[in-house]
Amino acid sequence: MSQRPYIVGNWKMNGSRVMLAEARAIDRAAQRHPHAEVALAPPFPLLGALREAVSAIGVGGQDCHTAAKGAHTGDVSAAMLADIGADFVILGHSERRRDHGETDALVRAKAEAALAAGLGVIICVGETLEERDAGQAEAVVARQVEGSVPAGEAVAVAASRLALAYEPVWAIGTGRVAAVEDVVAMHAAVRARLTAIFGEEAAKVRILYGGSVNGENAAALLGAEGVGGALVGGASLTADAFLPIIAAAAAPED
Repeated sequence: MSQRPYIVGNWKMNGSRVMLAEARAIDRAAQRHPHAEVALAPPFPLLGALREAVSAIGVGGQDCHTAAKGAHTGDVSAAMLADIGADFVILGHSERRRDHGETDALVRAKAEAALAAGLGVIICVGETLEERDAGQAEAVVARQVEGSVPAGEAVAVAASRLALAYEPVWAIGTGRVAAVEDVVAMHAAVRARLTAIFGEEAAKVRILYGGSVNGENAAALLGAEGVGGALVGGASLTADAFLPIIAAAAAPED
């Protein structure tokens, strides 16, 4: 693999300062596995403290606003994330799309704002169970990719700082995991859309798998064709659960 596997922990709305000890343990483990790129996205209140607590892993936000500043109570801009030491931001997670009504167009605008602020971007896409059962999974995800990735002038800088995370909505936090052959097919569909948008530059974009990834299934998922890493939820909250995933990602190169 030309790029290191990218293993990103999304803490969602979980955590307290006590969990900085877990982050430090994850950071120490990442130093032992240099062939995997590791990062954590804690809740906003912990971002600065976590940035100061670690040195070998990336630190990112879980969302950002489209504007650099202004009268947007409760929101956080990409510039603020960069200022506090964030390296990247996760955008378009299905929970944001569901709970906050985020559209592809809004995700695209946020991604363009994040790139302008110098951040890396992870854009999430994925189908519901109903859409998969209806045979619409590839069409739905292709449409999300086309509508969510940066456009216009932003395309020129996007590929080198962009990752896509394919997360079937029905597998997030449920314990259900997509079959490896389905993961391969969906990642190929995402790659095809990215190539149509970015051309040869699309090769720079890693496509992560997310959806109940754990230490038991990580090796099979990360070894699947086209999988460039993992976006991990619950299993990233403790070092004991997250470290086997990091080890599985690093194993082929170690």
